[in-house]
Amino acid sequence: MSKKLNKRLYGRKLGRPLNPARQKALDDMYPKLKIDASAVTENQDLDPASLFDKKYEQTWFEVGFGNGERLAQMMERHPENAYIGCEPFINGVSNLLKLVQENGRENLRVFMDDAILVIDSLTDQCLDGIYVLNPDPWPKKRHHKRRIISQENLTRFSRVLKNGGSLIMATDVDDLAEWMVTQASRHPDFEWTAKTPSDWQTAPEGWIHTRYEQKGEEAGRKQSYLLFRKKT
Repeated sequence: MSKKLNKRLYGRKLGRPLNPARQKALDDMYPKLKIDASAVTENQDLDPASLFDKKYEQTWFEVGFGNGERLAQMMERHPENAYIGCEPFINGVSNLLKLVQENGRENLRVFMDDAILVIDSLTDQCLDGIYVLNPDPWPKKRHHKRRIISQENLTRFSRVLKNGGSLIMATDVDDLAEWMVTQASRHPDFEWTAKTPSDWQTAPEGWIHTRYEQKGEEAGRKQSYLLFRKKT
């Protein structure tokens, strides 16, 4: 792993040891579904369609999918779409692959490293949507520069999103929600779709709630749902 990549990740790649089921899923499924490192050139020449064995109607990208619950359910609900998920932590990747193995879907490609490397490799206007859900809030002010939503990364997202494509963000940290809205609203390529407070205080229709969200609600935290659109 490069020094540049280490600076981006700011964290561990392996938490607690994997149980046998997760290890088996990782061994069996990751070689089939991984994005090979040789394709991650950062040269804006990777057509996502080339990663899949068949043609899909849309291609969606998730930055940091955690344990993969939401992504696995999206694949199940929308088999007509292709999904790319990036997550540097082996525990989360192994759980997603276990879920994928159980439901038999393979409309997914996984990169077990920094999502920005893949974003910088993709061709222009190739994605229908990007999810950034409950990212690390980096609460200390001196660490705000590490937050995934920044003007630099929003420009990256804009380049790979189709005109009218979706940038869907969520967090249960109020300070981070304000940061996300401010950053995305300041960027010339994005517009906030919310018209009233209920639009960002209420989960969109069909939203998949994860155990992480449920734990946050039980602890008294309120999720903010921030839907932006790339301007045409």
